[in-house]
Amino acid sequence: MTLVNVGSERFDVWAPDASSVVLLADGRQYPMQKKETSPGSEGWWTAPDAPADGEADYGYLLDGDTTPVPDPRSRRLPSGVHEQSRTYDPSAYAWQDSGWRGKELQGAVIYELHVGTFTPEGTLDAAAEKLGYLVDLSIDFIELLPVNGFNGTHNWGYDGVQWYTVHEGYGGPAAYQRFVDAAHAAGLGVIQDVVYNHLGPSGNYLPKFGPYLKQGDANTWGDSVNLDGPGSDVVREYILDNAALWLRDYHVDGLRLDAVHALRDERAVHILEDLGALGDAISAETGLPKTLIAESDLNNPRLIYPRDVNGYGLEGQWSDDFHHAVHVSVSGETTGYYSDFESLAVLAKVLKDGFLHDGSYSSFRGRHHGRPINASLAHPAALVVCNQNHDQIGNRATGDRLSQSLSYGQLAVAAVLTLTSPFT
Repeated sequence: MTLVNVGSERFDVWAPDASSVVLLADGRQYPMQKKETSPGSEGWWTAPDAPADGEADYGYLLDGDTTPVPDPRSRRLPSGVHEQSRTYDPSAYAWQDSGWRGKELQGAVIYELHVGTFTPEGTLDAAAEKLGYLVDLSIDFIELLPVNGFNGTHNWGYDGVQWYTVHEGYGGPAAYQRFVDAAHAAGLGVIQDVVYNHLGPSGNYLPKFGPYLKQGDANTWGDSVNLDGPGSDVVREYILDNAALWLRDYHVDGLRLDAVHALRDERAVHILEDLGALGDAISAETGLPKTLIAESDLNNPRLIYPRDVNGYGLEGQWSDDFHHAVHVSVSGETTGYYSDFESLAVLAKVLKDGFLHDGSYSSFRGRHHGRPINASLAHPAALVVCNQNHDQIGNRATGDRLSQSLSYGQLAVAAVLTLTSPFT
């Protein structure tokens, strides 16, 4: 299934669990009919008489329901995740970044940016006005925390339910395109944080349409996404098309893939391998580097090994071990998962090898963990490190930052360790 912006096919929807589907577009009903599809992609519905162009507010009436639900591929949700979708054609935007040549991960510095807190206004347009600050700070990539649709006004970003939208409170998709354009004009790359391992609890209508989730198979945050069960061909396509939306339609330079250890996929070809191949294909198509970075606590370097040696072919992965070693060294905190990181020898090992746990015993997990990195298959810059990030602050009981408990000298040590490491 390709992403369609014009023609009646723009309203096509996958709803294999529905016995009837009616498109409601601008107040008019259009009964939908099943499409002929290839094996594995059954369950698509189309409305050939629907408006082929122009902006429209729309939703779907499933199995005789009188209340419409929004499109799982909504490009806009101007009234929120419980209301009707609105069409949006990203190709109508006049990009000004034809001179942008992209950026490679090696040698780069990434800045985490939450749109809602970066400026008093909390919008993408306001953030674009502040890009000079990041240039002066010598940032190379802006990593936007998730911007997709969620219920309410303010959100951390990790319980979104509409992966194809940009939250309207941030300015919606048009503001997103303006922001990326402005970032490129300032010499800054953009990495979008995406969450493919679960959906939030409020506004998740996907189970009404089909087997997007594995009911009863939960990870830390909710039901797992159906990556390998019946109907999973289309679910995987849903994820890959979403990744392509950011990399193609919105010109982003990379994706940060949230908590990939929660992507439960028993197929011979893992969804991460498919994502790596997609990124490479779009990079070849556009002539620009497209960087995919996995957040993982598996300490499994296969994520960053080339696909021709059975790796997943991603450009980077986070190393929590680096954070833990630096945090313990400057703060002295050794509770919980910090307990294995108490000695300076641990910091030395992490700086040299990338991981502490590369097959060693993890007392926090009560088992051996990880495997060594083959230096001939992965450059040190493939490990993305920090001394603080949104998780390490936000998941603490009081949300305290290092600056609230450490001296200037200790903060300087943490900064120097981070910026002079061989990692990204």
